[in-house]
Amino acid sequence: MENEKIIHKLNELVEINNDRIEGYERASKESEDSDLVELFKNMAAHSRDFKSELSKEILQLGGKPTEGTKNSGKIFRIWMDVKVALTVKDRHAVISSCEFGEDAALETYEEVLKSDNHFSPALKELVMKQQSLLRQDHDEIKRLRELVKS
Repeated sequence: MENEKIIHKLNELVEINNDRIEGYERASKESEDSDLVELFKNMAAHSRDFKSELSKEILQLGGKPTEGTKNSGKIFRIWMDVKVALTVKDRHAVISSCEFGEDAALETYEEVLKSDNHFSPALKELVMKQQSLLRQDHDEIKRLRELVKS
């Protein structure tokens, strides 16, 4: 029973990373700015690494890593599509959409870490390390949005 709870929480993190992968792959295709394309590819790669690490832990606990996404991620992708379509690939709109997705990712990590998740110290350290790297990605997106806005 305990492992099932841990697996469920880890799969929540896998889902948000699946969202990031899909979102950043779409953003890299939509953007015409080479610097953003490179940034988005790097961020998708970060989430692929996170997903791999989390999936390994889930398998060790006897679970199956999810291939799905969170509902908030689906909303993010739809919102991003609409925003990009309306603004004809406007740099600020694309970056703002990505920041919305980064906020959702950080929120998911915070909720999982605050919950009574019964993670081992090593597993908690892994999740906190990923959260720290996500925060760096978030801050980079935020910095870019503020630069474009001014």
